[in-house]
Amino acid sequence: MTKHIPKIIFRRRILQWVLAPIVLITIAFGWKYPLLGFSVPVVMLAGMIIGIFNGRYLCGNLCPRGGLFDRMIAPIGRKKSIPRFLMKMPLRWPVFAALMGFMVFRISHNPSDIMHWGYVFWMICVITTSIGVVLGIFLHQRAWCAFCPMGTMQNALGGGKRQLNIDSEKCIECELCEKACPINLDIIKHKSSGYLLNRDCLKCSECIVVCPKTALAWPPKIRKKENLKKTE
Repeated sequence: MTKHIPKIIFRRRILQWVLAPIVLITIAFGWKYPLLGFSVPVVMLAGMIIGIFNGRYLCGNLCPRGGLFDRMIAPIGRKKSIPRFLMKMPLRWPVFAALMGFMVFRISHNPSDIMHWGYVFWMICVITTSIGVVLGIFLHQRAWCAFCPMGTMQNALGGGKRQLNIDSEKCIECELCEKACPINLDIIKHKSSGYLLNRDCLKCSECIVVCPKTALAWPPKIRKKENLKKTE
């Protein structure tokens, strides 16, 4: 008998399977077809735009590399806890600056050649994905995501948007939500606040569907028409 998978999680996992090959194709053929490297800035730009409105939603649902980690690396990884220092900003911002600096430095060698740009983006994809895969196998599948430069940017742009609601009266502190969280966030300690204060939440809904008491939920989307009616 197959285990029932809620629709929201089923859709997320299917989408990840669809997106993950983008990373593999880019790495495998980007050296020969540099234009494939432009998948990197496309994802970066999408992450920044979505990040303004919904924090790290792209990281948890639409990132091709995140899909690779969750769907292909997780089954063979060791699933250790992600070291907390990797999620600290004193480490993350220097990593962000180093990667952006490296990108600008390499592009400056031949800024008028679009193919050179694509090659630089391909190189960045190879380096960062290689680090992520090694960390994913020997530590945790989303260890790279703990200090990913684009994740850091999304954290800064909108990490406080649409924070996960926690019903403290329903929560029995079973820790199933924390075990399901792809990035090992501490969720229970925030229940007295009524919502998850951690800005690195990936908005993946994995924690919501495993909660036996339905203590977790996303804040409702308030439509403009409903707001107008309330003010009349």
